[in-house]
Amino acid sequence: MAQLPNLDNASINLGAYRDHARKELVDALDSMRGKKVLVLDPKLSGPLALIVQIALLKEHGVENLYHLTPEPIHTDCKNVMYLVRPRPGLMKLIAGHVRHDNREKLQRQYAVYFMPRKTIACEKVLEDAGIFADVTLGEFPLDLLPFDEDVLSLELDAAYKELLVDGDRSCLYDVAKALWRLQAVFGTIPNVKGKGRAASHVADLMARMRREQPLPQIPPEIDTMVLIDRQVDMITPMCSQLTYEGLLDEFIHISNGSVEVDPTVMGQAANPKKIKIPLNSTDKLYRELRDLNFGVVGNILRQKATAMREDYKDLPQNQSVSQLKDFVKRLNILPEMTRHTNLAQHLTTFTTNPAFLSRLNIEQSMLEVRPEAPSEYIEEMIDKQEPLPSVLRLLCLLSLTCGGLPRKQFDFLRREILQSYGFEYTFTLNNLEKAGLLRRQDGRNTYPAVRRALKLVVEGQDDSNPTDISYTFSGYAPLSIRLIQQALQDRWKSMDELLRSLPGPHFEKTQALDADGTPVEHEAQSISVDRPDGQRSLVLVVFLGGVTSAEISALRFLSGQENSKHEFLAATTKLVTGTSLLQTLIDDDWRLRNNK
Repeated sequence: MAQLPNLDNASINLGAYRDHARKELVDALDSMRGKKVLVLDPKLSGPLALIVQIALLKEHGVENLYHLTPEPIHTDCKNVMYLVRPRPGLMKLIAGHVRHDNREKLQRQYAVYFMPRKTIACEKVLEDAGIFADVTLGEFPLDLLPFDEDVLSLELDAAYKELLVDGDRSCLYDVAKALWRLQAVFGTIPNVKGKGRAASHVADLMARMRREQPLPQIPPEIDTMVLIDRQVDMITPMCSQLTYEGLLDEFIHISNGSVEVDPTVMGQAANPKKIKIPLNSTDKLYRELRDLNFGVVGNILRQKATAMREDYKDLPQNQSVSQLKDFVKRLNILPEMTRHTNLAQHLTTFTTNPAFLSRLNIEQSMLEVRPEAPSEYIEEMIDKQEPLPSVLRLLCLLSLTCGGLPRKQFDFLRREILQSYGFEYTFTLNNLEKAGLLRRQDGRNTYPAVRRALKLVVEGQDDSNPTDISYTFSGYAPLSIRLIQQALQDRWKSMDELLRSLPGPHFEKTQALDADGTPVEHEAQSISVDRPDGQRSLVLVVFLGGVTSAEISALRFLSGQENSKHEFLAATTKLVTGTSLLQTLIDDDWRLRNNK
């Protein structure tokens, strides 16, 4: 399992929050006495590694770990515990296991724990399969996972698709419940601002939960919550991230706080088994590099390597123990240096590729609304049959910045994609249209006005000494973060017309208590939280539908400014890239139905 992130420097006590989640897992394991096997939803093994190590599972009776598959569990153990997301398809797999064991006359006890909650739909599947009486059901209410000292995620992979394509808002209940639980520990957040339909729905659900079960009256540790619906800004994830962490995610894919690479990348002999590298602030060098524009990372690594060579020169021949200790402490960064030098060198094989550089130029022309060359570039990509997600990502960016595509161009590119990649991707293109990522022009294009008003394109930015968040994309400032900046400067009311041009409603509320202790919400001036002198206000930013590493880097940049009044804690349904978001919309049903 991955190295657990160190949470000691978090703005709030996330370590205690993680410890509580670990205790609830242990309680669930201990509810089934004796030795047991733990069968995991495959998508939960990574998130689970962020709160618990295998040694602790073994201490509480877990003999073996399995991933849930259609194949029955082959074990002599009499107790089987399943830990799964509440998905009806997973219930069918569990039912298949139990029916197989019954046919084989195996005497076993079964427990199914749902994370974060069980649903009526899942119970119905178990009833229809005839095995409801054979299983004990429970809940493991793990929701917001601490990925780092300033990042929390529910890791709901399909939240964006469920909201925009399926019309399923159940994930928003999970978000609201998670935020209710967070406030039960750290106090009711007095100021709530939000933009987008999903943000408004979560705010309404939180208000209902507070009425039904009032939160403890404890001093709040978080001053403001800003809810941002991903639909409000889909331009940002469609752009190529240019921070060190963002590029690692784009090209190598960060999963649950770590990356897996071939041994050759790390300078080792070729081996089929990949090396897992944890990426969080416990790695001090990574903490220093992750939010920088990748263009300056190489120089910093070279400077550190030069300084280390000087340290070697200064090593005394007859050093005392204390001198040796100081020397070793100075060289303590050596393993991290080796690791990130190798990773950075690997990334340059992608970033120096002419195709990548051409893509960046095309993205820039789209952000500046010069659509002629991008359209031809996308046609060439289709002709070369480049990876479909890569094609769709540029096509969606073109549609978003141009207010849709002219009908003739829309129909032509759609036809070209289907003829080149297969007509089964009709479902995918329909999904993109439902999500509003790909559409025909209707005469309305709000992007140019938003770009000008919020200064989304910034020229002349020095990426080695940035003064603006636009360094994260080498000249493009994420719209989502610009909106947060305006919200914290109390400018939303003065830019009402501009906000209305973006998808969904916007709101600013305060959460307070009535004279009799009844929770109330109303529009009012922001409520200030009493803080010690010099301590900045803490802002929780919740991204509904996913957030990119570069957006988190932009928040850290704002927090790190000398005159900043705020520090930030980011929470999200999922840590994403534009490609991973689009992957959830790429419909593989046709291939599955045809055994392809």
